[in-house]
Amino acid sequence: MNMMSPNQANQGGRVLIVEDDTAMSVMVKEMLVPRGIEIVIADLKRDIIEQVDAADVDVVLTDLRMPGLDGNVVCERVSQARPDVPVIVMTGFGSLASAVAALRAGAWDFVTKPIDQAPFIAALTRAVKHRHLSVEVKRLRKTNGGDVGEIGGTSEGIHRVRELVAQVADLDVPVLVTGEPGTGKELVARALHRSSRRAEGPFVVVHCAAVPAEHLEEQLFGERGAWAQSAGGTLFIDEIGELPKPLQPKLLQALQERTRASLAASSSPATGTKVPRPDGVVVATDKDLEDLIHEGAFREDLASRLNVVHVHLPPLRARGDDLLRLAQRFVSEAATRMQRPVQGLSPTAAAALSAYPWPGNVRELQNAMERAVALAKYENIGVDDLPEKVTRPQRPSPMPAPELLSLDEVERRHVVGVFEAMGGNRRKTTEVLGIDPKTLYRKLLSWGITSRHE
Repeated sequence: MNMMSPNQANQGGRVLIVEDDTAMSVMVKEMLVPRGIEIVIADLKRDIIEQVDAADVDVVLTDLRMPGLDGNVVCERVSQARPDVPVIVMTGFGSLASAVAALRAGAWDFVTKPIDQAPFIAALTRAVKHRHLSVEVKRLRKTNGGDVGEIGGTSEGIHRVRELVAQVADLDVPVLVTGEPGTGKELVARALHRSSRRAEGPFVVVHCAAVPAEHLEEQLFGERGAWAQSAGGTLFIDEIGELPKPLQPKLLQALQERTRASLAASSSPATGTKVPRPDGVVVATDKDLEDLIHEGAFREDLASRLNVVHVHLPPLRARGDDLLRLAQRFVSEAATRMQRPVQGLSPTAAAALSAYPWPGNVRELQNAMERAVALAKYENIGVDDLPEKVTRPQRPSPMPAPELLSLDEVERRHVVGVFEAMGGNRRKTTEVLGIDPKTLYRKLLSWGITSRHE
């Protein structure tokens, strides 16, 4: 059984207060404890480093002037013995000279007395976050990112994807994989192939958007096309939403009748030549097939046939700690490939990565880490090594004028938002909303929305 370290158990952080004024210590404790921060009061007669180690604290908060103890000395000792633990100095003198002296002694930040609660809490929160990031990047460096798996991650959303892949890999039904660009849809298709009984067979990929429309039919259904080449294995059709409308009935017929449509036939689907077929068919798209159907760009019967099993990949920004795990793995892989002595991320770089929304998802993260490894000057990647768009502050969008909505419209937007967040799954949507499935069905039907799957 894995034991949790004290600072892991207390995500709010643990602070060691080095202060000779009991009233000040009590006041600070009253500020921090309600915010989930645990307080340890230092014994000024004992060695400070021993107390830092014994309590496994995240931050040391020390007064600057104490009888028999100098706050700058505390800074120096902690920064030398435990450089991963930030020290914040409290000073009642408030002069620039005392602040500069504290920073030179190794202080991470300083606050002045009397304490202004808002900036004080902000400083403590930043210090605790810095400490947690330091611990995390150090742990990830030792494990090269940990066990992120083939699909890439250990978050709850990715865990559900893996469970579904294991459950349906051997089924002889089409699988639809959806998700934003860069989330790893082809990795899911490959995982389905490798987890199935057809793993020894071929895995053939067709990218609909990358092949000119006039050549796509030949690549799919020609004598040496993907349909025939993937016999006994898996055919993966990426960007299925880009499949030209004239080819859609041919694919539907091939799926239903397990035949290859004849290229010499007329535009209507004809009985094709019997050929070996792929044992598994996986298709992927970053588009909403229901929207394409509504626009007349995609056949509803083909969409229904493809959507027997739906696997939805969550975006990277919704996958929590997967971000830093993947970043560390990409750093390790790139450093090995480029033969560069780069070990991992600095805490400041990790904080910048965590703050960026990653619209390009895992693919964008991998590209950013490869660039950082190529440019890194030291063994740990710093903020300056990251792409500018990752590190520059995001400009806030102009505040729109408030939209006046009816209660019915507010309800519609909320229900539809939850429905979309659950990947079109009615059962999960009703669990989140706490309503009866029939009620949800009636509401969706009244708004012209068709449930994607149960």
